[in-house]
Amino acid sequence: MNSIVLQGATRLLVALLLLFSVYMLLRGHNLPGGGFIAGLIAAAAFILYALAWDVRTARVALRVSPTRLAASGALLAALSAVPGGLWGQPPFTGLWLFVGGDAGDKGVPLSTVLLFDIGVYLTVLGSVLTLFFTLEED
Repeated sequence: MNSIVLQGATRLLVALLLLFSVYMLLRGHNLPGGGFIAGLIAAAAFILYALAWDVRTARVALRVSPTRLAASGALLAALSAVPGGLWGQPPFTGLWLFVGGDAGDKGVPLSTVLLFDIGVYLTVLGSVLTLFFTLEED
């Protein structure tokens, strides 16, 4: 499509959608949201970008093959099961590590749940974009 209005609005909307996607990803392991919905929001941003310009330009903007994103996300989600097994817990048990805290503060919590959510995020983003790009190119 060759609409100047759509292309101008897309520049702003893609940035906002990707920022909201990261917010939903980080919010999701404690509250509703998470990797799946965040991945769909990020995919919507790149789909909008592809509609405003073209699929080739969107692939260049993505910088990574969507199939590699999906595969690496699935691997990351599967690897999030390992720490539970190493600590004698069932696979996919939520374990937390607190980084950067002092005596009174625990610090920033990092968890296997967040690792799983990031894996789901990448898998959904890569899968949806692979499907869309393939359909749009044909």
